[in-house]
Amino acid sequence: MTTVVDLSSLKIVNAFDHQTRLRLIFCHFWVSGAEFIIPSSKNPYLSKVKRVFLSILVWGLGAAYFGSLSAQSVVQPKQLDYSSMGVLYNTERVFEIRPHLNGGALSVQFGKIKTFYKTHYYQFDIGYLKHPKEKRQTVTFNSGNPFATTTNSYTYGKQNHFLILRGGVGKKIYFSEKAKRKGVAVGMNYEVGASIGILDPYYLKLTRLRENGRDDYISTERYSEENADVFLDNSRIVGSASLFKGFGNLTFLPGLHGRLGAHFSVGAFDKYVKAFEIGVMADAFFQRVPIMIIDNNSPVFVNGFISFQIGKRQ
Repeated sequence: MTTVVDLSSLKIVNAFDHQTRLRLIFCHFWVSGAEFIIPSSKNPYLSKVKRVFLSILVWGLGAAYFGSLSAQSVVQPKQLDYSSMGVLYNTERVFEIRPHLNGGALSVQFGKIKTFYKTHYYQFDIGYLKHPKEKRQTVTFNSGNPFATTTNSYTYGKQNHFLILRGGVGKKIYFSEKAKRKGVAVGMNYEVGASIGILDPYYLKLTRLRENGRDDYISTERYSEENADVFLDNSRIVGSASLFKGFGNLTFLPGLHGRLGAHFSVGAFDKYVKAFEIGVMADAFFQRVPIMIIDNNSPVFVNGFISFQIGKRQ
């Protein structure tokens, strides 16, 4: 006697994929394999030993079949989001504009990109420093024409312009992976180096009387003890002279500088550099810097700054 399997009971397997349907159908036959394939004990043509042998064969074939299906399962690797990957360049050249509380600077950086997180660079800049007490004033006067006036500006009590040449080494370190193209990488930047301060004498245009005591003229002069009474007399000042007027009488002061800031790079691995920084900088010299005609000129200048950087990576 042979058992007949009602395949209508397997309709539920249609809800699965092809491989799953094969497994369910085979499982159905496997569970009832001895009855479905092996005739019952009433069959006169097979002995008990043959029935046992065929039962073992059916179970063995079933185990081998399920093992082969498992071996065919493929593990898919994790898909990488290449849209967020950046290109690691070797070098970068950056130009910087750095205004600060008492002046400003223009600089250029030559960087070596070590890793995704670190860039070493050399920086050279030229800057201008003012004394915290500097205040611009204006003066209006007639210049020979009673119907026209002239307005000039000057800084009262100023003795020298102060320029700085800086050279240093620095490092940019990013706190997080600079992955997202067009994103903002956040990190820090620090730099130290040597400086050369340049004192450029400050010249004023002063009115003086001629020897006849009636006519006056304009004299361009720098501060000295001999002309202090005229140089500090607001009523005699008609304006300041050009910055370049004193270039023939420059004085040089050696010093050191450093800065520390938070660095924000937009599109940190784009070809073009677009970044800005906010931080603090310090300049120190080995003697007092006589910017103003006062006694409390300091050798140290500490300023907050914000800088804007553009450049190119290669």
